[in-house]
Amino acid sequence: MSSPRLSTPLAEPPLLAAAALTRRFGSARALAGVDLAVWPGECHLVAGPNGAGKSTLLRLLAGLARPSSGTVLLDGRPLAEQPFARRAVGLLSHQSHLYDDLTPAENLEFAARLYGLPDPAGAARAGLASAGLSDRADDAVRRLSRGMVQRVAIARALLHGPRVLLLDEPFTGLDPQSATRVAALLETQRAQGRGLVLVSHEVHESWKLATHAHLLVRGAWALTGPKNGTLDEFLHRYREVLDG
Repeated sequence: MSSPRLSTPLAEPPLLAAAALTRRFGSARALAGVDLAVWPGECHLVAGPNGAGKSTLLRLLAGLARPSSGTVLLDGRPLAEQPFARRAVGLLSHQSHLYDDLTPAENLEFAARLYGLPDPAGAARAGLASAGLSDRADDAVRRLSRGMVQRVAIARALLHGPRVLLLDEPFTGLDPQSATRVAALLETQRAQGRGLVLVSHEVHESWKLATHAHLLVRGAWALTGPKNGTLDEFLHRYREVLDG
């Protein structure tokens, strides 16, 4: 069963929505008419094989690329018409994009300055504390484990207080302990009312977080909707789609 959505007046639009989203690269079609609506407190798992269009979808939702057709909506208004819309979105890419020779505190302080936060150093320390990394704040990023780097990257994505969090393969390469810590951090964000979109070709670590589960195949939804049933049932349907 899906987790209950936080109380939201029916008149309010979703935090983030995609309407008939299509993306082409020449004659190749990466996305084909994708619809999605993300409300506060929801986590949408987007699964699918490599090349299904998952990362393309995330880039369009983040405003990093424009759709060939269709619209991305933030609070019911086209994302492209809102010059400061990216401040409402936090993005975790497949790569951390952290500076290896800087410390976590320096990386986050630099990001805080880019966002124009009033106390960059304080925001950086607070972000690392929320990720459970205060004791490693002054170590170079290159000295951190893969799981710690992922937690720093998530802290940076959350630094400016976004209401929507977009996550590209957040559990890739993590050991079980690191994966558990990352899952707990993301569950806290969901429980606080953020809307999450999590894309992955592996769903085991993401399943407990998800309130909705979607399967993207060749740029279109093969399965979509609130999470129902067990992970094994979802994986069975996943295999049926791919083998069909």
